Amino acid sequence: MKVLKRLKTNVVISALLCIALGVVLFAWPGLSMQIVCTAIGAVLLIGGGVRLAAYFTERDGSVYAQMNLIMGIILAVIGIWILLQPNQVLAIIPIIVGIVIALHGITNLQQAVSLCRDKYDKWWIALILGLLTVGLGVLLVCKPFAALDTAVKLIGIFLIYDGASDIWIVSRIYRTAKTMKQEAEALDVEGKEIDP
Repeated sequence: MKVLKRLKTNVVISALLCIALGVVLFAWPGLSMQIVCTAIGAVLLIGGGVRLAAYFTERDGSVYAQMNLIMGIILAVIGIWILLQPNQVLAIIPIIVGIVIALHGITNLQQAVSLCRDKYDKWWIALILGLLTVGLGVLLVCKPFAALDTAVKLIGIFLIYDGASDIWIVSRIYRTAKTMKQEAEALDVEGKEIDP
């Protein structure tokens, strides 16, 4: 349960960073792309660092730990590359953000499967959110919009959605795990009371 609590905290921090950046990009699309580029690089690097820290803190061999490692490395590498080569990256920011969002969507799909296995009755909502997230990421990769303001606004919307869906899904996973733990403890107490 401690590991899951830390995972929830890490995901929520990353998601809030995504939402904050999304709001800034949507509200001020006219910001210079250099600033936008640096902000995206910094957020990706921080998000990757948070996931890597979670992996090295709790190496328990779980699927979540492995996904933290993979996503942490990918996010950190992309973030560093954007920060070091902002001018070369400007034209392909929508594609990079699209890839990151699609990867988040794949993580969400894995979490939906986990919720289904744990018999959470609304696991299908997480599945739909995951599919939508992957779809939005693929849209950005396949159709990077030519108009800069439109692209920046859309990236902002996608980041807000991605962060919000991450928070919803991880909160369901945490709640389901907590309920399962409480039920297991209640059964254990009942079993001890029955034993003479």
